[in-house]
Amino acid sequence: MKELQKLQVLDLGFNRIQGPIPNDLCHVHNLFLLALNENEFFGPILTCLGNITSLRKLFLDSNKLTSTVPINLFRLKDILYLDLSSNSLSGYLPSEIGALKVAIKIDLSVNNFSGDIPSTIGGVESLIYFSLAHNKLQGPIPQSFGDLISLQYLNLSYNNLVETIPNSMVSLLHLQYFNVSFNRLSGEIPTGGPFANFTNQSFMSNEALCGAPQFQVPPCRSISLHSSREKRVLLVVYILLPIVLIALTFAFVSIRCQKRKRKSIETELSPTLGHGRISYRELLRATNGFSDSNLFGTGSSGSVYKGIITDGTILAIKVFNLQLEATSKSFDTEYEMLRNIRHRNLTKVISSCSNLHFKALRLDIMIDVACALGYLHHGYSVPLVHCDLKPSNILLDEDMVTHVSDFGISKFLDEGESIAHTKTLATLGCIAPDIEYGLEGLVSTRSDVYSYGIMLMETFTRIKPTDDMFAGDLSLKLWVSESLPNAIIQVIDPNLLMPEEGQISAKVLCVSSIMQLALNCCAEQPRERINMEEALVTLKRIKQKFLADGERRET
Repeated sequence: MKELQKLQVLDLGFNRIQGPIPNDLCHVHNLFLLALNENEFFGPILTCLGNITSLRKLFLDSNKLTSTVPINLFRLKDILYLDLSSNSLSGYLPSEIGALKVAIKIDLSVNNFSGDIPSTIGGVESLIYFSLAHNKLQGPIPQSFGDLISLQYLNLSYNNLVETIPNSMVSLLHLQYFNVSFNRLSGEIPTGGPFANFTNQSFMSNEALCGAPQFQVPPCRSISLHSSREKRVLLVVYILLPIVLIALTFAFVSIRCQKRKRKSIETELSPTLGHGRISYRELLRATNGFSDSNLFGTGSSGSVYKGIITDGTILAIKVFNLQLEATSKSFDTEYEMLRNIRHRNLTKVISSCSNLHFKALRLDIMIDVACALGYLHHGYSVPLVHCDLKPSNILLDEDMVTHVSDFGISKFLDEGESIAHTKTLATLGCIAPDIEYGLEGLVSTRSDVYSYGIMLMETFTRIKPTDDMFAGDLSLKLWVSESLPNAIIQVIDPNLLMPEEGQISAKVLCVSSIMQLALNCCAEQPRERINMEEALVTLKRIKQKFLADGERRET
């Protein structure tokens, strides 16, 4: 590229270019825009890119880039757009990020960045769009965010951020989108400025946030003690503490003696979703006596009912069939799984929907499922294998948010393990080949990947893997495989290709890419399958291309 030293714009986005970023780019010193996004570049980001001071727009998103980001990339003081999202970049965010004084958009989401968010971020005075979502960032949200007076979009979700939301952010009057869900934040949610327009969706799944009712969090306790009163209280405590301890000891011994003389049985359910204990009578009332009108569906181990408890919370209540031998174990397993894990696509299941009018959401649903599995396999402290992934275990709530359910036969992988044993078989047609699963009873995260691939095929063909048409050696997987690349239209669900809706060619190309992804998930050998993080990135890329094609046709 030495002959292209005067080149100002290089756009190679939305292709299938593989390999490392070419070193020849180091010689193109006058680049204004460099777009390598939506490809399959791997390896590190070239350090020399940080020396191209003419760069104003750099798009490296949606590739397979790894390692840390060169520090001098954050020293491009004139850059306007920096998008490194949807890669596998790691390391700490350097304080040099504050040098991007005129940057309008910075997107570092869906990577593996760790450590604290640098307080120097407040120096990026022109910033309008900033996303650090889906990383491994820790520490507090810097107070300096309050200095980003032009900020309109801020996404810090799916990290490990702690402490409070800075009250300084009340001054961000232009902030329209704000998301800190799925972190470990605590304390009061600010109520002034832009926070008056936010909903609970911005704050879901944190440790101990409190605030206004609109955020669906507990109210904050107001504590205002004068220092003199605090001293008096402490003095009383120091004097009375020994006396109280002695009294409590006698009371404890007395109570233990009384409990030995009488035993009582009280049936209650364990706390769920942050509520106190719920009695059986409450559940009876919530489900209208477990009436058929409240019945969601029936599975191998029991039935699921819709219930509305006293405070108005809508629950999915699973009633296990105790006449089945394996039910008790299934209940214990599912409870143990669900009480520890948390994810927007794994919790608070309240309803399901199979209406064909929602067919446009199929791709979003499968992205949500991939996101949930990615969390189970890679984002939780110990990898968890679902073991029974299928359409009937994917539910939608009233906001059309997808939830993966039924963890009755799920398996945790112990530290250092990649495979576990099970005696319980999942649904036939959805499981990996016998050599890995089934007869030998071996499961791994790659087993879920295989099931996800089968579910992708079923979703977009609307043909079950157990359909009568699959006899002999023919299977759903083989049927789809033989349709690629020239006969894919023969396997696509006709409801997706209604002539009056248009975009037929774009839809065919989109589903063809999805089916290729499905086959990559269903490789015969586990080691040949992609993982769920790779599947998620690919599926998002397919969606973006489909939307981009649609926009081009409209214009």
